[in-house]
Amino acid sequence: MSVAVRVIPCLDVAAGRVVKGVNFLNLRDAGDPIELARRYYEQGADEITFLDVTATVDNRDTMYDVVRATAEQVFIPLTVGGGVRTSEDVARLLASGADKIGVNSAAIARPAVIGEIADRFGAQVIVLSLDVKRSSTTESGFVVTTHGGRTETTLDALDWAREAIERGAGELLVNSIDADGTKAGFDLELISAMRELSAVPVIASGGAGALEHFAPAIAAGADAVLAASVFHNGELTVGQVKAALAASGAEIR
Repeated sequence: MSVAVRVIPCLDVAAGRVVKGVNFLNLRDAGDPIELARRYYEQGADEITFLDVTATVDNRDTMYDVVRATAEQVFIPLTVGGGVRTSEDVARLLASGADKIGVNSAAIARPAVIGEIADRFGAQVIVLSLDVKRSSTTESGFVVTTHGGRTETTLDALDWAREAIERGAGELLVNSIDADGTKAGFDLELISAMRELSAVPVIASGGAGALEHFAPAIAAGADAVLAASVFHNGELTVGQVKAALAASGAEIR
């Protein structure tokens, strides 16, 4: 039985506001996260992803408030990432109304945290967020980055994804830094490579700019497609993306 593909608006949040840039740079204000989440819920979004892109101690309480207020109005799964370092952080976010938690830098710094979260809350709660760049420094040609793509690690993106799944990650959020904000389409080669190795769902992120970009990402192996600026700017609606996917033969919810 085929599983319906998901359409997921992503809200990058800084200091309680949604922001958007290109290749993670030159961030600008894109609106109120709670209002945008409600709009996308009404448009038929399958999930909402919040990423706290500054994730400083100053903004952490703001993020809990945003999650709590959103969960009271939006009745679809909420994934929250950014600044999550321990299973206690996860517990507090889940108590605030989050359904899944994204981890990135903390897992790179201490991979054991993946297993700690999975053991305590279940693999379905933990989403490994991968910010990936093309690179000649790794065997696969893809390297993991941190700090919004500005800092390259020595980790081969495919090797790291495999390890994270073995440790208990229940989903991969694969974001192409090269494609992010460019609206030139998803990195299909990256999606396909992740699909080949992954026994868990793969979310494609980075590069969505037109209706015709979404179906190829699903064909390449993504279980879900995530986008930000095309929704925030009103260029596309969730319903339009779902209709385009349905027209391509994909099963949607």
